[in-house]
Amino acid sequence: MKKIAIAIDGPAAAGKSTIAKLVAQKLNYIYIDTGAMYRSLTLQVIREQIDFHDEGKIVSLLNDLDIELNQNFEVFINKQNITEEIRANDVTNHVSKIASIPAVRDEMVKRQQNLAADRGVVMDGRDIGTRVIPDAEVKIFLIASVEERATRRHDENRKKGIPTDLEKLKKEIENRDRMDSERASSPLKKADDAIEIDTTSLSIEGVLQRILSIVDQEV
Repeated sequence: MKKIAIAIDGPAAAGKSTIAKLVAQKLNYIYIDTGAMYRSLTLQVIREQIDFHDEGKIVSLLNDLDIELNQNFEVFINKQNITEEIRANDVTNHVSKIASIPAVRDEMVKRQQNLAADRGVVMDGRDIGTRVIPDAEVKIFLIASVEERATRRHDENRKKGIPTDLEKLKKEIENRDRMDSERASSPLKKADDAIEIDTTSLSIEGVLQRILSIVDQEV
């Protein structure tokens, strides 16, 4: 059976990471969490107290930063496990700023394309089907209402013991949608040949089965 590349795009909290991990597990593919790569850089920018507007310093920092993703869905920078830290609210609220820097995206895209070169990958993000792997055999674009996405993120945070306000989350998600869609470099956009799936009223299993049936037609 041939191995393919699967691109899963969509706005913040649309369920991309959850679904991408499950698809990768089912197919025994490698899962590449591109959002975690941007979050890793954001965390390091915060740690080193670099001004978010100092693009030169941020790009220089990235060039010296070793970001590693493993099969256990863990994230490392320079061999340090930061899997939990990159999900902190401070990182979440600043990652779109970092991701909007053109030189940062150029470097990240290069790294992501290298990871996808041999196929057998599931990659999720904002511009996977349009820029990172535009030749992916399967492209999925997940959407969900702001209300649903905020509720999901709120529930996730509650389970992790992170106190969050639902109304504030809605505003933050709307703000991220705007920043991701309006940025000049690789904005959030559905690829022309992507299949859109609205996850608002679907279970995780329902979304998974729909994607697996699409994959079956390709392999």
